[in-house]
Amino acid sequence: KVIDLSYGFGPETVYWPTGKRFALEVVSKGDASGYWYEANDFCAAEHGGTHMDSPVHFAHGGATTDRVPVTAGIGPLVRVDVSAKAARDVDYRLTAGDLQAWEAAHGRIPPGAIVAMYSGWGARWPDAKRYLGTDRRGDTTGLHFPGFSKEAAEWLVRERDIKAIAVDTPSIDH
Repeated sequence: KVIDLSYGFGPETVYWPTGKRFALEVVSKGDASGYWYEANDFCAAEHGGTHMDSPVHFAHGGATTDRVPVTAGIGPLVRVDVSAKAARDVDYRLTAGDLQAWEAAHGRIPPGAIVAMYSGWGARWPDAKRYLGTDRRGDTTGLHFPGFSKEAAEWLVRERDIKAIAVDTPSIDH
């Protein structure tokens, strides 16, 4: 089963506070000598909306997105629901204990899994202040949203054979 978890790009898209906002320029929309023709130019920061951070984002010499095989995004999905905890704490970090509790209820995380933290943050989209914690351009000190704890990430790397992690928030890290 394929589930589309993406948001469309447009004026309402939430971007990292330091990134450029979506801009659309209509190049053509109408009759072009007997046929209809529509064309647009657009510009936007790469860190906005639904996106994948490639390893090079925080690892000098890491793979760029075009070097990450599409198969890296295909695998069994493990959805760890921490929405009740995130509702009480906007800075909640998924813990190794959350992962172990998921396994106690559902069985061991399968090899090649994509482990997704579900915080319920999508209900805040596209309100930048509620989604990011700030709607002020350039403000990276006012960010508040759930992510993965260091211990959870280390536990997954050390104890399980996973392909990727995912979040429904602006970033995996707090």
